[in-house]
Amino acid sequence: MLTSNPQELWSQFLECLSERCSATEFENWLAPIKVIASSLEEITLEVPNIFVCEYLMDNYKKELASFLPVRVSGEPAIVFVIAESKRKAPLPSKPPLIEPAPSSSSELKLNPFYLFSNFIEGPENQFVKSAAMGVANRPSRTYNPLFIHGGVGLGKTHLLHAIGHHIKNHHKKLKIQCITTEAFINDLVDNLRNKSVDRMKNFYRSLDILLVDDIQFLQNRLNFEEEFCNTFESLINQNKQIVITSDKPPGQLKLSERMIGRMEWGLVAHLGVPDFETRVAILQHKAEQKGLKLPQKVAFFIAEHIFNNVRQLEGALNRLTAYCRLMGLEASEEVVEKTMGELFQGPSSKKISVENIIKSVATLFEIRASDLRGSSRTKSVALPRQVAMYLAKELINEPLKNLAAFFGGKTHSTLLHAWKKISDQVEKDEKLKRQIQMARRNLEA
Repeated sequence: MLTSNPQELWSQFLECLSERCSATEFENWLAPIKVIASSLEEITLEVPNIFVCEYLMDNYKKELASFLPVRVSGEPAIVFVIAESKRKAPLPSKPPLIEPAPSSSSELKLNPFYLFSNFIEGPENQFVKSAAMGVANRPSRTYNPLFIHGGVGLGKTHLLHAIGHHIKNHHKKLKIQCITTEAFINDLVDNLRNKSVDRMKNFYRSLDILLVDDIQFLQNRLNFEEEFCNTFESLINQNKQIVITSDKPPGQLKLSERMIGRMEWGLVAHLGVPDFETRVAILQHKAEQKGLKLPQKVAFFIAEHIFNNVRQLEGALNRLTAYCRLMGLEASEEVVEKTMGELFQGPSSKKISVENIIKSVATLFEIRASDLRGSSRTKSVALPRQVAMYLAKELINEPLKNLAAFFGGKTHSTLLHAWKKISDQVEKDEKLKRQIQMARRNLEA
């Protein structure tokens, strides 16, 4: 059953948009809106000014109609109320000298939906979640720094903000900041322009906890990297907790050896692609939050077809929820196929090539395609290369000599050895079996 409480529907609408718009856009335009009255027929929203009202209706009218009550005309049944502006105190004839307004860096902004309680745990993220909870419970006394890396949409930001929420609620005396690397760079630029860099340095170096998202955006920005590295060292030397997220491990980032070395001081934890059971659990948990009755077989059906990341799963579920609410339907496999046709493409008629296999396997194992074609024998490259060779023999009907040539000029006997090894290993290693199934689906989609 879908919930009919307008207040809950508004919360679901915000949760949906938090995945689609930037953090800055969310904080500036959506977060200030308040629900001040609601019924089954309409909802009353308080907005700071007319511009917020226009922004909401110009950009999200369709989504509003999907989540909130609608009028007979199909328009969202919303009454907007402009918040009363606070009366300004008269200015004294000679204003006293005051400090400049604090920079944006001093404002702690955490996504209210990113909590440990709603982070679904599975084999691929169990270790990372445990490490994050260890840091949240005992800041500066467990893993410092904690470096979390993984692909897009796997939950890095979720865990980062969950750490922030937990520390904020259980260690109230600690001074904490959560910021994206882009925001750090913008903050530094603003303070350079205002000649207030010392004030910014003092703020960051007075923190007890620093949470930094998407450190990969610091690549190829030497001046900003140097300032961040100085801040990093200052906090670590004071035994202050630092947590960093990235789409790659430290060694694969184009940063200075000094910066990479600092980030590898503590614990480097990889966040992997969720397995089938975890994807089903995520879908069922999110559906329950949204008030959508999701039969198990439908959850299985979605999880079998969407497997790249959690964000895709949530986006698919948001679409399904909105469609079911608009059309008055129950969730079924037929409805899923109808609403997600472009995501559930059938087998392609295009020919599978070794190059496509190499790209698919490189993406899956989060390494460069050039590594698979090279001569490196490190474990992080050797296994993915053997998987790519295995798939090449399985999916392409060509002489082994021709296939092996794509892998740095390897011989046909090397490719055959890789195929035999993976064939044996896949019978015993369930994780490897699922990774290969995932690669095959990507290639055949």
